[in-house]
Amino acid sequence: MICDGGQVVEFVMAGFDPAHEVEPYRSYLWRLNISADRQGQGYGTFAVAAVCAEARSRGQRRLWVSWQPGDGGPEPFYVRLGFRVSGEVVDGEIVAEREL
Repeated sequence: MICDGGQVVEFVMAGFDPAHEVEPYRSYLWRLNISADRQGQGYGTFAVAAVCAEARSRGQRRLWVSWQPGDGGPEPFYVRLGFRVSGEVVDGEIVAEREL
């Protein structure tokens, strides 16, 4: 969780399993939820940077993320932060990766 002034503004969850047989699950941003009234204020960018730093500290060279396609989705946000759509779709979600 990320707090500001004692108020929770964001929840982020990531997974790291360098031995996982499926590459995207070795270093993965699972969830990123930001309060609607706090979106667009840099909290998401901060959280992604923190997860990237943690992944690098664990020896990872990529971070993966996925999302449901559709209008108003997070794709533009992740692309701005350097994620590239991989072309894979898993369980109906678009998969993207970022080189670290």
